[in-house]
Amino acid sequence: MIRIDEIWLSTQPLDMRAGMDTVMAQVVRAFGYIKPHCAYLFCNKRGHRMKVLVHDGLGIWLCARRLEQGKFHWAQVHQGESVALNPEQLQAMIQGLPWQRIGRQQVVTML
Repeated sequence: MIRIDEIWLSTQPLDMRAGMDTVMAQVVRAFGYIKPHCAYLFCNKRGHRMKVLVHDGLGIWLCARRLEQGKFHWAQVHQGESVALNPEQLQAMIQGLPWQRIGRQQVVTML
């Protein structure tokens, strides 16, 4: 099991052809650093592919996910802002659900 203490969402799209070094550089540009036990999420422009970079304290993991139908519900914030997610919101996002509506206790917080 990979320990993840913080989950950060990038507001800038990522070219899904990007490899490990390119994604690491994007994390440093967007967040300033790569912290151990943090996950950094990126989406492509069309919104149906995601890459996740995780520093597990010993090395770097790069994972990819593609939705066969629909799009990921990405953050509607200004470019350059950081968005933190909790584990429940991450699970909803990975499934293509509107994660913004899930609060700390998996309850709907807005309609």
